[in-house]
Amino acid sequence: MPRATTRPQPAGREPGAAPAAPLAPTPSQTIGPFFGYALPFPGGGQIAPAGHPDTVTVHGLVRDGTGAPVPDALLEFWQAGPDGSLTGAPGSLRRDPATGAVIGRDGVDFTGFGRVPTDADGRYVLRTLPATATAPAGRPDAAPYLAVCVFARGLLHHLATRVYFPEHATANAADPLLAQLPTERARTLLARADGPGRYRFDVQLQQTADGTHEETVFLAFR
Repeated sequence: MPRATTRPQPAGREPGAAPAAPLAPTPSQTIGPFFGYALPFPGGGQIAPAGHPDTVTVHGLVRDGTGAPVPDALLEFWQAGPDGSLTGAPGSLRRDPATGAVIGRDGVDFTGFGRVPTDADGRYVLRTLPATATAPAGRPDAAPYLAVCVFARGLLHHLATRVYFPEHATANAADPLLAQLPTERARTLLARADGPGRYRFDVQLQQTADGTHEETVFLAFR
């Protein structure tokens, strides 16, 4: 026959007292940024294996709501591999087995992940392989893109966005995300070619008062 057990009462509560109300979550706070310490790693912007002939360069500015560059933002990139797979490969954050120091990539494997800080002028540079089509949530009509996560001063939470590419015009027109956006908003997710194998993609954290820079579309995941 099962025995009844008495659960220990938390300190300060009388037996039989009503349960205490759940504590409210602690709000996010910004006490930095500290992105320059520990998070960047050697070769963080070099996703493409060294010397790969298909390497492309994605570069741009991160700007705030006044149009000023943000010199201490941090951008993370994820993308599918050349075969369209999302499994990637380990190795972006390899450590020296003797010293424990982060030594970065092995220069051979494509991991599908990059982490790039902006410089003093708010610029970033990423060298990677061209984005390939994926099928998130079973959507085969999705266009190729790079997933981006933005960390910056004054942000209580990171921001998520995407980079699409102009040569995939037909796929972009059918993409589940781009197709539901007004044309002028979808344009903020589109990189522009500015040379052979080079693309410019700026991140605008907030629309400027004069409207010269429209806020980049950011995504909420539920």
